[in-house]
Amino acid sequence: MSALAMILPDPVAAREGDRSARARLAILALSVLLVAVAAVSVATGASDASVVGVLKALAGLSEPNALSARDRLIVLEIRAPRIVLGALVGAALAVSGALMQGLFRNPLADPGIVGVSAGAGLGAITFIVLGGTVLAPVAALFGIYALPMAAFVGGLASTLALYRIATRRGQTSIATMLLAGIALGALAGAISGVLVYHADDRQLRDLTFWGLGSLGGSTWSKIAAAGPIIIVAVAATPFLSRGLNALALGEASARHLGISVQAVKNVAIVAVAAATGAAVAVSGGIGFVGIVVPHLLRLIIGPDHRYLLPASALLGASLLLLADAVSRTIVAPAELPIGIVTAIFGAPFFLWVLLRRRGLLDL
Repeated sequence: MSALAMILPDPVAAREGDRSARARLAILALSVLLVAVAAVSVATGASDASVVGVLKALAGLSEPNALSARDRLIVLEIRAPRIVLGALVGAALAVSGALMQGLFRNPLADPGIVGVSAGAGLGAITFIVLGGTVLAPVAALFGIYALPMAAFVGGLASTLALYRIATRRGQTSIATMLLAGIALGALAGAISGVLVYHADDRQLRDLTFWGLGSLGGSTWSKIAAAGPIIIVAVAATPFLSRGLNALALGEASARHLGISVQAVKNVAIVAVAAATGAAVAVSGGIGFVGIVVPHLLRLIIGPDHRYLLPASALLGASLLLLADAVSRTIVAPAELPIGIVTAIFGAPFFLWVLLRRRGLLDL
């Protein structure tokens, strides 16, 4: 980034008006919301331990026998990793959606809708089915990171293909993007179907539940595998904020502001592929988080990516934890796949966005 870009006012902030104070307040409120949702989630379920008792046990402030051995096992080995993984996955999906919408300059871009999640899923399914045979050397080389890396490769391939198809002379066609996403998703689904056809019974059970999206199998080892990838990808996004803001005015204007447009594109694509791939690898197909969260936040705090990206991470984490709480309680003692919950609420929202963009809704 040149010195000129550093001293010029932010183009999006100048165009939309200064909403910095509102954005900072929203980020503070979302931080409090995330803490509150996590606290309630960790004490919600079959165990009758209170929120205060659980939090004291997690912080090491309670008496040794304040929680029973059963409650301690439930909280520390089942709920705590589930909440941590849910927050990471929600943040990854929401930030990926915000990045794609900024990169394509279109609020309808989302990893699940345009085929990126399907590509990441194909990478994960390929490793799940072939990890013990053809890809055994890869599994031995990368260990617990092999599955997230396979999903990352699939997501990266899908993102690059989508960008090449939908963007021409610096302009992205929404119709081409959606149609290309459908085609890429269908192709990834077809190849995944061939792999599933050759899976054994154990793999089929895993793939069926995994395909609907779930945090039910959350463990600390999964967090160790996917967490660093998600954290690095999300942590890199604030450095893209000025570039994405400048891209909102067009690539030519961004270049005149001293932005390295191609570098912003490259980093954004890799970040989306890494975050989405790692999230899909450990949670399966969870859709609509990436389109709902950034769009809601744009209505509240505006399109400035300096605030939109961190706010998306916080709200995405909170919403996925809320969806997980619903999935655990709505059909208790059974568990509804979390992807069904997000689709029930996300699909109508997506239709609302489409109709609003076409001018069919006066909202």
